[in-house]
Amino acid sequence: MALGKYTRVDGRRSSTNYCSTATLVAFVSLCLVGVWMMTTSSVVPVQKSDVPAQETKDEVKQQVGESNNGITRQFEDSSGDLTDDANKGDGGGFTQDEKNPNPQDNTAFPEKPLENVPDENQEEKPEEKPINEEESKPEDGSKTETENGESKSGNEDEESKREDANSDSGETKTDGSENSDDGQGNSEEDDSEKKPEENSTETKDEDKVDGQIENMDQKENKDSEENSGERKEDGEAKEQGSNEVFPSGGQSELLNETTTQNGAFLTQAAESRKEKEGQQTVYSWKVCNVTAGPDYIPCLDNLQAIKSLPSTKHYEHRERHCPNEPPTCLVLLPEGYKRPMTWPTSRDKIWYYNVPHTKLAKLKGHQNWVKVSGEFLTFPGGGTQFKHGALHYIEFIEEAMPDIAWGKRSRVVLDVGCGVASFGGFLFDKDVLTMSFAPKDEHEAQVQFALERGIPAISAVMGTKRLPFPAMVFDVVHCARCRVPWHIEGGKLLLELNRVLRPGGFFVWSATPVYQKLADDVQIWNAMMELTKSMCWELVVVKRDEVNGVAAAIYRKPTSNDCYDKRLQNEPPMCSSDSEDANAAWNVPLQACMHKVPVDTSKRGSQWPEQWPARLNKTPYWLTNSEVGVYGRPAPEDFVSDYEHWKRVVTKSYLNGMGISWSEVRNVMDMRAVYGGFAAALRELNVWVMNVVSIDAPDTLPILYERGLFGIYHNWCESFSTYPRSYDLLHADHIFSKIKNKCNLVAVVAEADRILRPEGKLIVRDDVETLGQVETMLRSMNWEIRMTYSKEKEGLLCAQKTMWRPTEVETILSAIA
Repeated sequence: MALGKYTRVDGRRSSTNYCSTATLVAFVSLCLVGVWMMTTSSVVPVQKSDVPAQETKDEVKQQVGESNNGITRQFEDSSGDLTDDANKGDGGGFTQDEKNPNPQDNTAFPEKPLENVPDENQEEKPEEKPINEEESKPEDGSKTETENGESKSGNEDEESKREDANSDSGETKTDGSENSDDGQGNSEEDDSEKKPEENSTETKDEDKVDGQIENMDQKENKDSEENSGERKEDGEAKEQGSNEVFPSGGQSELLNETTTQNGAFLTQAAESRKEKEGQQTVYSWKVCNVTAGPDYIPCLDNLQAIKSLPSTKHYEHRERHCPNEPPTCLVLLPEGYKRPMTWPTSRDKIWYYNVPHTKLAKLKGHQNWVKVSGEFLTFPGGGTQFKHGALHYIEFIEEAMPDIAWGKRSRVVLDVGCGVASFGGFLFDKDVLTMSFAPKDEHEAQVQFALERGIPAISAVMGTKRLPFPAMVFDVVHCARCRVPWHIEGGKLLLELNRVLRPGGFFVWSATPVYQKLADDVQIWNAMMELTKSMCWELVVVKRDEVNGVAAAIYRKPTSNDCYDKRLQNEPPMCSSDSEDANAAWNVPLQACMHKVPVDTSKRGSQWPEQWPARLNKTPYWLTNSEVGVYGRPAPEDFVSDYEHWKRVVTKSYLNGMGISWSEVRNVMDMRAVYGGFAAALRELNVWVMNVVSIDAPDTLPILYERGLFGIYHNWCESFSTYPRSYDLLHADHIFSKIKNKCNLVAVVAEADRILRPEGKLIVRDDVETLGQVETMLRSMNWEIRMTYSKEKEGLLCAQKTMWRPTEVETILSAIA
């Protein structure tokens, strides 16, 4: 080649003979130079080309390292569409026992169902697991067709990674921290893995370490922070998309060629994680073998504890006695159980085989409590004191005392000794909520009848302990021949009603001592007159109901302390302000004393709430900006924000997006109610919500009552005081993660199964780790998982209980007679 080149040069000078000698010399010189160049080129050019190659490698390593740091910050700190509430825990001035860190305002989840997510957010669907046709094309992974300023290939990679986060059983998991670490480590491996990576572009993203692509891409766009910032703002409207920044053009090729991937190999972290998850998915459920059978209430059917009681004089045997270890077995269904009747039909009749008890029909059928009619149990709407119907009786009370004003001034009522709760059932016609309670006693299944009918009720008794309600919350307390000896032992039981009755509230007592003249009745009436006078209760009216042949005495609690101060004798005594907290209600023994009425207008109980329904949206007057709310903001702002959040979630997600037929939902429980925003958001539906405030959570229950809702204190490490199959829907917002370190989570899930009806729904909002544990348990109980969603370590699950029951049996010795 050199010869040919210089031959052409020599040919141009061949006509000049006198230069032949010079030409020859030049030729020889050039040959020597050529030989020298050829001998040195094998070293020098290679040396020169190695330098930029090494610099490129180092530069890419630096980029990936920086990208790892960037992506870690991005995915740990970015909140997407989460509000500030979701990143704050329970705190503020309401805590009774401890402050809890988990969030309440969880807008990290879609407020529309999976199938209703707009097209622009399709990459966030967790359960559909779409199959991308382009995944099988090796070149598509490096194409950078942009859409809305984002890399199309990047979106596909991100979608695949989300699919990888879902297990075969449909669990939704987020492993952000592990993925970031793996991505960083893999980017620094030696060049020997580059060739396999180039030859395996068909490898699916689930074989890659999650977060690897994002780690590389962060560096590429580091110089365009302004543009990526704009994309982040767009992403808040489009949920997650703009949090991920991707390279474009030739630079992406450079990254693909120089960045190590996992190829077909799993990482040790992924293998270990799958193994640990697999070990945790084995649950062996058994049926509870107990004397109560399908009606088992663990804390009320602890027969072993009841037998060891030293006395039952004060109904101790009807109080809660929880077993040392909560049961983890499942309660049987009654033979022939059917889907419950829907409201309002259920108020008048229920399926006999759902509550197959006839004793009450025999005892109280003549009083129109309940009757057996073929395959149904029917409820004519009567009661001991209103044989001709509860609605007439309700109107009779309002006629006797117009200030009661059902559904306006009086919204929340406590019905003591409720029977089958027809009084509370027909108060719904007046837009009144009634907390009915009665013991689990010889009046077989009376509370169970009430719940099957779609009427709020709990199993409880006025015995030796305070009722599980705050002080001064009920507008009216009602007792229709409720068989409670109010006058004995210094009026201890009536003083408990005084504690929970709102100042200015009414006590309606329609019992035989009010209108009969038998010796015992006269004696009780005289004792009640003396007791109520010493309690400064005003007897405002005694009126006879000619239709039912009964009469009612209506008392009003004072709104000031004037009467207390003027008493000649301090009987019953006033409770010591230093030692007596009127709101303390969990396992607190009854005491025969009274609490003074708040007179400071800034204190709760000093003012009557707004009339219903205005009180639902009204911020309680005693909440001040100086108090810190549950989510860290000033309490009034916290209250409003919570309500707005749940209105948004219910409207955009729960009502239309989860496949829930709300016409079939009646009895609802919010397992962690906080301010009651969830219940308030359901106001327009034909449902009622039992709001539960855990005993170790901020004590916000008085706020719920102030806004015209109701609820109860409870310890979720124990069973709830209700019958099995009581509720159509359970709402669990970050309750499982809060209690799993204090309680047996398996027992809590078994309790949820106990109180939820077959075909009932459970909605869980929690961190993805806890959500995965709960989902695994539900699947092992053959529940149907209707929907799962996760984003930024927070998740949403909707599941439906089935009719499935285990075949194996577990005997609960404490519940065997």
